[in-house]
Amino acid sequence: MSVEFIGYVGHFNSSETVRRTGPAVDVQHIETVAKAHEEVGFDRALVAFHSNSAESILIGQHIAHVTERLGLMIAHRPGFTAPTLAARQLATLDQFSRGRVAVHIITGGNDVELAQDGDHLTKDERYARTSEYLDVVRQEWSATAPFDYEGHYYQVKRGFGDVKPYRAEGIPVYFGGASAAAIPVAGRHADVYALWGETYEQVRELVARIRAAAEPFGRKPKFSLSLRPVLADTEEKAWARADAILEQARQLREGGGNGRSPHNARQYDGNTAPQPANEGSRRLLAAAAQGARLDKRLWTGIAALTGASGNSTGLVGTPDQVAEALLDYYDLGISTFLIRGFDPLQDAIQYGRELLPRVRALVAAREKAQAA
Repeated sequence: MSVEFIGYVGHFNSSETVRRTGPAVDVQHIETVAKAHEEVGFDRALVAFHSNSAESILIGQHIAHVTERLGLMIAHRPGFTAPTLAARQLATLDQFSRGRVAVHIITGGNDVELAQDGDHLTKDERYARTSEYLDVVRQEWSATAPFDYEGHYYQVKRGFGDVKPYRAEGIPVYFGGASAAAIPVAGRHADVYALWGETYEQVRELVARIRAAAEPFGRKPKFSLSLRPVLADTEEKAWARADAILEQARQLREGGGNGRSPHNARQYDGNTAPQPANEGSRRLLAAAAQGARLDKRLWTGIAALTGASGNSTGLVGTPDQVAEALLDYYDLGISTFLIRGFDPLQDAIQYGRELLPRVRALVAAREKAQAA
């Protein structure tokens, strides 16, 4: 089982510790960070989606234009574009990029954010719609003749996509969502199921649930884990750096936040954020409730501070220590790691130079030993 690394190219420079400056589409930042990811050896880069952000497929198109090898993981929310059109948009970009496109399906667990785009379905209804959406998308990618589709949310008559994905195996579908409504959809559709950075026990349990959900469809999805590594030359320095990051993040929140989503800002009481609506964040907070340092080096400080708003748990230590912790997750079935730092550019460069080669070497040694 080979290992894949996915980084993150934001639309502008921002993080829990970096206040946003510049426009909503900072072209120079996008180009610089994308090229850095390619140079230091990332396989892909995530392009995020939010109800008030720039459009992810178009951002991905520009990244593909200014890079040569870097793959794309384009976050995409079903329900706002016809699935037939979305399938052709992604396939078109896949042709231009010579097969570098993957799509990350994010149905959305926050009713307030969804309402910003005029979507008022319940979460269960949204996941049911997502399942139909992906049914149609896959047919548009694969059908060799016009097809009909009759669902509750989508009805297609003689649909057909003349443009197909660049590779015969198609465009990989990554899928996020841990609620009861999400799990069956993941089992049916996910090529790669994406978890946030949970404890070993939580990862083991959720991987088993997804495998069980996929089994009736004859599918064997891969698994991705999202983390925020904090590296330093010694373990003591790494934890000191994590403490400093947490304090910077607290001060920034007390000062009004990082300016990423001014129309969707959460109220902050100076200590913790409100409880989240989505199951993935609740799982991270359940881990954080056990302590700030879990397993070998899982750090939950930022998750506790932000209400686990997105990818917010980290691994803290030297590059060798963090690489060994990632290998532990690999042994639990994780073959993709989505990692991003608190300094979007400098941390990506550090990961590429100090972390990725170590993990790849450990995985290669593990595979060799298993094959012997």
